Amino acid sequence: MGERHRSRSRPLTPEELALWRAAMRDTTPFDGQLPAADAPAPPPPTAGVAPATAPPEPKVLRPPRSDSRHPAGLDRRSWQRLRRGRLPIEGRLDLHGMTQEEAWQALLAFIDRMQAKGARCVLVITGRGIRTGGTLRRATPRWLESPPLRERVLGFATARIEHGGEGALYVLLRRRR
Repeated sequence: MGERHRSRSRPLTPEELALWRAAMRDTTPFDGQLPAADAPAPPPPTAGVAPATAPPEPKVLRPPRSDSRHPAGLDRRSWQRLRRGRLPIEGRLDLHGMTQEEAWQALLAFIDRMQAKGARCVLVITGRGIRTGGTLRRATPRWLESPPLRERVLGFATARIEHGGEGALYVLLRRRR
């Protein structure tokens, strides 16, 4: 365990070395000392770069109002129609290629916009996440259960294969009062 792993990689080409040096030009070496607790805060992120913060997690982790159980306030027939993809889809949101923060903001705006239009059933495409493990696919049901959206969403279910299968959700919106 005390042995260091020795890499058997090839040496860098002159082009790769030049690229590496160009990328590291603005960095400073780490001296091994962590900043003191009363040290000034690091500078804010550069303009145009969103902070890598995830949207809020629900405080109580309960099973999502999806496929496994019939949501309160929704009749059985409507629930079956939602799960079977028989309700007309009135809007689509594709979250492919977005960061969690971008996807969260897009979902909030989309749900608000669709509910204002009077839409009832929308499709949220998260992607299956084969390479990354499905971060958005796992997060979206939790977001739909979180306080900002819980009051607007009546229920949701995994989409049928023709609408994206495991990489998409049917979302049933509450009627606006």
